[in-house]
Amino acid sequence: MRAIKLGMPIFLILLSFFFLIASINLPKANLGNPNGPLYFPVGLSVFMLVFSVVYLFQEWKNLDVHNEDIKLLLKGRTPKLIALTVLYGAVYAFIFERIGFLFSTILFLGALLFTVNGKKYVVNVIVAISFSFLSWYAFSILLGVSLP
Repeated sequence: MRAIKLGMPIFLILLSFFFLIASINLPKANLGNPNGPLYFPVGLSVFMLVFSVVYLFQEWKNLDVHNEDIKLLLKGRTPKLIALTVLYGAVYAFIFERIGFLFSTILFLGALLFTVNGKKYVVNVIVAISFSFLSWYAFSILLGVSLP
């Protein structure tokens, strides 16, 4: 139980250090303030680091308190859903550039909906296609954002 309670804050601290280092290594701007592109990602990384350290101290302070929520999280189909969602996200990131936003999003949402909702074929397909198409329409047509 101790590894579960302290694992997430430690992971977040390491992740925030990674983002901080990557943010500091961003190239300088050619026009205007040369450090302009650094302010937001560095600030966000520092913000995440501070709150992750606070989170670690809170979890460290409450190590002896038994948390039933963690036990419930590890029961039933929840671990399977978490693992499949991470897997679907990785596949989505891999196919996004190759087949484009619209089709990859339809596949991602469809897989996720079938995993969570089960065999509600009509609802899952309608939601996956309509949400993907409306998102594409909003970004590509209305906002003029170029999507792959």
